[in-house]
Amino acid sequence: MYTGSSTILLVEDNTNEVFLIERAFRKANIGNQLKIVGDGETAIHYLAGKDVYSDRHVYPLPMLMLLDLKLPRKSGLEVLEWLRQQALLKRLPVIALTSSKHSADINRAYELGINSYLVKPVTFERLVEVIQAFDKYWTAISERPDLEEPDSQA
Repeated sequence: MYTGSSTILLVEDNTNEVFLIERAFRKANIGNQLKIVGDGETAIHYLAGKDVYSDRHVYPLPMLMLLDLKLPRKSGLEVLEWLRQQALLKRLPVIALTSSKHSADINRAYELGINSYLVKPVTFERLVEVIQAFDKYWTAISERPDLEEPDSQA
């Protein structure tokens, strides 16, 4: 059973997009705490609990990650590749929330173990609808893995 936090890690470098996503979360009445990092390397530090992110009371492991693919320092695909090589973290559900519709990006993301691939909507109203659907499925319906204990069947 999942025993982690209700935090969602948003990995997005565009401050305008962050603002809109935060606003869409509020408009959709989503109570999950959003932790935001602006590049792929910082996302890895957050997930690994390195440096300033070592305090898990302040920076809890997320229940899932919303990941842009086009990021500075390390791309979203590089973050995903790193994540899937980690013993416990590889179970973390990851949803791409990106502007890329390129089949090469979509295919590579699924090859690396993305759980879902969402293209950022053009309008704010549609973004709210996507966030509401995302919330209903990923936070209310879907069972989440335990990220704190080793898998006894491994």
